[in-house]
Amino acid sequence: MNRAYYSNSISSFITEDSNSIYGQLSSNHKGHSLEELQKKAWLKQIEILKEQLGNFNGSVYFEFAIPRMGKRVDNIVIIEDCIFVIEFKVGTNIYTKHAQMQAIDYALDLRNFHEGSHHAKLVPVLVATNAKKTIFEIDEVLDFNEVVKCNKNGIEEVIKGFVNSSNYKINIKYWEDSAYKPTPTIVEAAQALYKGHDVKEISRYDSGAINLSKTTTCLNKVIEYSKLNKKKSICFVTGVPGAGKTLAGLNIANERMKVDENEYAVFLSGNGPLVDVLREALSRDSVKDYNERGEKIKIADARSEANTFIQNIHHFRNEYITDTKPPNEKVVVFDEAQRAWDKDKLTSWMNEEGFSMSEPEFLIDVMNRHSDWCTIVCLIGGGQEINRGEAGIEEWINTFKENYQEWNIHYSDLITESQNYIRTNCQKLWLIENAVSEKELHLSVSVRSFRSEKISEFVHEFLEINNERAKELFKLVKDDFPIFFTRNLTIAKKWLREQAKGTERIGVVASSGARRLKSIGIDVKNEIEAPKWFLNINEDVRSSNFLEETATEFDIQGLEIDYTCLAWGANFHIVDGHWKFQSFRGTKWNNIHIEKSKEYLKNTYRVLLTRARQGLIIYLPEGSDIDHTRPSHFYDGTYNYFKEIGIEELF
Repeated sequence: MNRAYYSNSISSFITEDSNSIYGQLSSNHKGHSLEELQKKAWLKQIEILKEQLGNFNGSVYFEFAIPRMGKRVDNIVIIEDCIFVIEFKVGTNIYTKHAQMQAIDYALDLRNFHEGSHHAKLVPVLVATNAKKTIFEIDEVLDFNEVVKCNKNGIEEVIKGFVNSSNYKINIKYWEDSAYKPTPTIVEAAQALYKGHDVKEISRYDSGAINLSKTTTCLNKVIEYSKLNKKKSICFVTGVPGAGKTLAGLNIANERMKVDENEYAVFLSGNGPLVDVLREALSRDSVKDYNERGEKIKIADARSEANTFIQNIHHFRNEYITDTKPPNEKVVVFDEAQRAWDKDKLTSWMNEEGFSMSEPEFLIDVMNRHSDWCTIVCLIGGGQEINRGEAGIEEWINTFKENYQEWNIHYSDLITESQNYIRTNCQKLWLIENAVSEKELHLSVSVRSFRSEKISEFVHEFLEINNERAKELFKLVKDDFPIFFTRNLTIAKKWLREQAKGTERIGVVASSGARRLKSIGIDVKNEIEAPKWFLNINEDVRSSNFLEETATEFDIQGLEIDYTCLAWGANFHIVDGHWKFQSFRGTKWNNIHIEKSKEYLKNTYRVLLTRARQGLIIYLPEGSDIDHTRPSHFYDGTYNYFKEIGIEELF
C-alpha cells in the first residue's frame, strides 16, 4: 500500500525535476481542492530538502498517511537507523506549541501502530522555516519529551546529530511493506469518518479478530435486504469492552447516509457525555479544517451539522412521544442499547397518565410506524449496566416476543452462548427458534488498549476473584500494559504525567458511589463538563490532563483516555476473599443486599478499570484512625488482593 503522495530515494529525489515532484503530489491529492498555500508549501519543502539532504543516502516521503488521526505528516526521511518525522511550517518564525505536539503525535503514531517503526529511532522534527536556531537534548527527543526545533538551514545538522552509522540500517522495503494497525480513540474515529475516511483506513486487521469491516458488511446486507423486500429488521451487535462497537455504529450510520440521501441514518446514544464529547469534537475539528483552508464557519453552524449525525436517544424519544408520524430516519443505531430504560423508570419519568412502556418497546414502536421498511442496529455491551432502571437486552427480546413477531431479528451468537447478555433460558430458546444468529455481529477483541488485548479478560477474572487465572493474565499484560497501585495520590498523579507524550490524555476516575474520597480531595459529586474534560488543553483546570476534576463511570463510559488513575473507593472492597458492596448515606456506610444493585456496582468498577488505552495506576487510600467512615480494614483486604495478583506498589 502506497501511503505517501510521493516517495523516492534521496539521490533520485535530488536529481528529479521539482515540477515533476510537485506534479505527483498534486495528482495524488485527489478528492481535495488544492489551495495556492499548499502549492507554495510543497514547492518550498522540495527546495529546502533538496538543499539539506544532499550529503545523505536514504529515502524521502511526502504527505505520508497517519490514518488513525485522519491526517498526513509533511515529510518522513529515513537515513541509516533513523526515521525523521518532519512537520513544516513554511514562512513562520515561531515554533508553536500545537505544531510541536503534532510532530510528536505523528512519531508516536508510527511507533505504536506501524510495525516497521516499532523499534526504530524516531525523531520528531518541527521546521519553522524562518525561526531562530534552538538547542535540543537528543535523549529527550527520542523519549518524545521534546521535539527538535530548527529552521530551513538546520535540517542537515539535526540529521548528523542523530544518525549513527555503526548501528543497523533500516530495511526500506520491509519498512514500506510493514502493516499499519491503527486503533483510534472513538473521538479520532468519529472525526475521521465524519471527514469521509473509510473505516478500513482507521481500523486494524488482526487475523484472529472479526474485524469491523465484516461487521459492517453483515449490517449492510441486512439493511439492503430489508430495503429491497420491504421488511423491518433489527440487529444486535455485541463485543467485549473496547472492541469497537461504537465505531461500528458510527460507521454504519455514516455509510448509510452516503448510500441514499433520502434514506436518513442517525447514531443515537443515551450516553449524554459521549454524545456531547463527540459532537463538540466534530464541531471543533470542522472549524479547524475550515480555518486551514482559509475559510470561515461559525462554531454554532458546525455544531448544528454535527447534531444531525449524532443525537441523544432521549431527545429522539421525547420528540416522537408528541409527534405520531413515522420518523425521517430509516436506519437508526442505538448505542449501549442494554442501558435503555425499563418500564418503571420510563413511566415514572414520563409522569403521564396512560403511558406504560419501556424505552425499548417505545423506540421499536416509533420505528414500526414506517409503512415499508426500516432497520434498527442495537449495540450491546455485556456486563455494562451500571444504573437502576437499565432494562438490559431482555426487554428488547420481550418486546419482539410479545408484540412484533413480524420483524426480522439478527443477533450475535454470543447473546445465546454467554451469560453476560441473557440470563433466562426461555428467552435464549425463543431467540434461537425465531431469529438468525450471525457470528459477524460479535466483535471479539478489544482494541481500546492497543498494547494488550487481554486487558478485558484480566479485568473480568480480577473482579470474579479468580485468583490464579487473574495472576496468569496479569503476567501476560503487565509488560505491554503497565498496571500499578499506590497509597499516595501525589505519586499516582506524578506517574500519569511522566507517561503522557504529545497530546496523549491522562485523568483521574472514580466510582460515583465512592463518596468518602471527598475527605482526601476527590469529590465524585462534583459534576464535570465532559467535552472540556476530554478535549481541552492541559492548562485548562477543567481538562482531564490538569488532574483536578474526577470523572465517574457515568462520565467516561463509552469513552477512553490514554492513562488513568482509578481512585478506589470504600464502597467496593475485599473482606475474607469476597467483595463487600456498600453505599454511603448520611454519615455512614450501608450494606447493599440486592443482587442487582451489587451487579451494578461491580460493573461500575469494570467500566472504570477498562477506560485506559495504555496504562493504569490505582490509588488505594490508607485507612484513617480518626475517620469512622474510612477504617483500615476497608482497604486491607483489597491491598492484599492487589499484592497477591502481582500488581506492584509504587512508593
